[in-house]
Amino acid sequence: MPEVIEERFAGELDGRLRWMNEPARWRASEGLELETDAQTDFWQRTHYGFRADNGHLLFAEWTGDFEMTTRVRFDPAHQYDQAGLMVRFSAEEWLKTSVEYEPEGPARLGAVVTRGGWSDWSTQDFPREEREVELRVRREERTFLVDWRRVGGEWTQLRVAPLEGEVARVGVYACSPKSAGMRARFAWLRIG
Repeated sequence: MPEVIEERFAGELDGRLRWMNEPARWRASEGLELETDAQTDFWQRTHYGFRADNGHLLFAEWTGDFEMTTRVRFDPAHQYDQAGLMVRFSAEEWLKTSVEYEPEGPARLGAVVTRGGWSDWSTQDFPREEREVELRVRREERTFLVDWRRVGGEWTQLRVAPLEGEVARVGVYACSPKSAGMRARFAWLRIG
C-alpha cells in the first residue's frame, strides 16, 4: 500500500497525483481550483442510454484498503454540475460521490455506483443554497463506504456498495454534463 497522501494544493502537486481528462483551466494555490469543460461526465447506460467517460479526475493509484476525504466548495452554473470524490477501476467499474446541482428545487447529494458497465444513482435532497460539503470514501476489502458531512458536522453514511478490482484510481473529480463553467475548489485531498 502506498504511503499516505496529504495534498493541500498549495503549489506543485504531489508527484503521485495525475490527471485523467485534465480540465483546460485549473490551478493549485490555497486549494485546487478548477473550471469544468463542457459536456464532461462519468455515466454508463442506465435510464438515459448514453455512455460518458470524460469527466475530470485528479487521482493516485492505490491498492488495498484506504480512507479518502476532501472538502469541496462548488459554484454550479448548469443542471448536473458536480464535484466530489471518485474511485475507479475501469470505465465499467467505479463510484463517485458529490452534490449535483438542480436549477429548481433542492440539489442532489448522492453516489453513483457503476458495475459491469451499468450506472445507478442514489440521492437525497441537499439545500441548493449550500455550496460546501465534506466527503469520505472508505475501502474495506471489496466493500466501499461513502459518507458526507457539513463542515464541522458529524459523518453520515450515504452508501455502501461492492466493487471489484485491485488497483484503483482514487481522487477528486468534477464534471459538467451540459455546459462549461462550473467552478470548484477542493481544500485538500487525504488518502491513507
